[in-house]
Amino acid sequence: MNNNTNNPSNSNTPSTASGTVASFSPGLEGVVACKTRLSHVDGAGGKLVLAGHNAITLAENNTIEEVWFLLHEGRLPNAAELHAFRNRIESLGQMPADEINLVKKLRGAEPLSAFRTALSAIANKRGYKPWLGRPAKEAIDEIMALCALAPAIVEVLHTGRRPRLKKDNAGYAERYLWGVTGKKPTKDDVRAVETYLILTMDHGLNASTFASRVAASTGADVGAAITSGIGTLSGPLHGGAPGPVLDMLDSIASPDQADAWVRAQLAGGTRLMGFGHRIYRTDDPRSMCLKRVAERQNGPRIELAKVTEQTCLNVLAEKQSQRAAAEGKAVRALRVNVEFWTAVVLEHVGIPRQLFSSTFCASRIIGWGEHIAEQIQDNKLFRPLSTYTGDMPAE
Repeated sequence: MNNNTNNPSNSNTPSTASGTVASFSPGLEGVVACKTRLSHVDGAGGKLVLAGHNAITLAENNTIEEVWFLLHEGRLPNAAELHAFRNRIESLGQMPADEINLVKKLRGAEPLSAFRTALSAIANKRGYKPWLGRPAKEAIDEIMALCALAPAIVEVLHTGRRPRLKKDNAGYAERYLWGVTGKKPTKDDVRAVETYLILTMDHGLNASTFASRVAASTGADVGAAITSGIGTLSGPLHGGAPGPVLDMLDSIASPDQADAWVRAQLAGGTRLMGFGHRIYRTDDPRSMCLKRVAERQNGPRIELAKVTEQTCLNVLAEKQSQRAAAEGKAVRALRVNVEFWTAVVLEHVGIPRQLFSSTFCASRIIGWGEHIAEQIQDNKLFRPLSTYTGDMPAE
C-alpha cells in the first residue's frame, strides 16, 4: 500500500532549496540547463548557428580548423592564426609509440566502444587529474590534446598499425580520411568529409554534450568528461543511424522496389532510419547540405537514395495524415534528418559503415571539448531534482 496516498502530508512533489515547487519534465524536455555561446538550434526555422555564423555557410566554405578556432576563440582566424592553430592540432595529434601500443590492445571490440576505452586509457596514462583547483588553461590544453588525437586513434583501431605518415596533408579532415582508407584522398573527398565534420561538430545541448558537461561540472578530469559523451553514442537513439540507412538501401536494391518495401516496413511497425528529428520541425539544414554534396559526388547510390527519400516522405506523410485525422490532431510532417544523406556521402568517400559512429565522434568530440571548457570557466554542479514515486514510511 502506498502510504503517501493515505497521508496527504507526505507529498512526493519535488521542491527546490527555496521551497518552491518544481515541475517534472520527462527527459528534461524544454528545460534550460545552461548558457552557451557555441551553438544554437532553431528547430522551427530549420537553422543551425555556430558561434554567430550560419553552420551551412561555414560547412560549404571553411575548413574544420577554422570552425574549431571559431568555437574556441569566438571568432574566425586570420591567416597567421589559422596556420598556427592548424600546426598545433597536427602536432597534438601525433601519438607516441607507447600510446599506439596501448590502443592496439583494444582492437577487436566494437569500434566506438574501443574508441571510448582508448581515449579514457590515454587520459589515464597521461595522468590527467580533476580540473577543479587547477588553472583552467591546463585543463583546456588537455582537452585540445585529446580531441586532436581522434584521427590517429581511429586509424590505429581500424588498421592495427601505427598511423601512416601523411606528408603535406591539408588538415584534420584529410588525416582522418587518409587514415581510414589507407590512401591519400582526393580533394573532393576531403571536402565532402570536411563538410560533414563541420555540420556535426556541435548541435545544442544534445544527449552527449549534456553528459560531457554534467561530468565536467563535478570537477572530473577532462578525459572522463569526454568519455561520458562518447558513451552516449552507443545508444541507437543518438548518432547511430547512418549505418542502418545503408542497410535500408541494400534491402530496397532498386528504385522500383522502394514503395513496396517502405510500406511493408511501416506495416510491420519498423522505424525508418534517417527520418524525423527531436528538434527540427522543418527540413534539417544539415541534411539538405549533405544532399547537395551527394549530388555532386554522383555516386552509384544517388538515384536509389533520391527515390527512397521521396518515397519515405510520401508514405510517412500519408500515415501521419491518417493518424492525425483519427486522433483529431494537427499533422506533424516527418522530414529527412542528417543521418540519411550522411550515409550516402560517407560510403562514397570510402568510410566503412562500421566506422560511421566513430566518424561522427571525431567531429562531435570537438564540440564536447569546447562545451567542457565552457563549463570549467563558469561552473555550477548539475543537481536536478527527482519526483519520488515509491511508498513513504509509516509515521
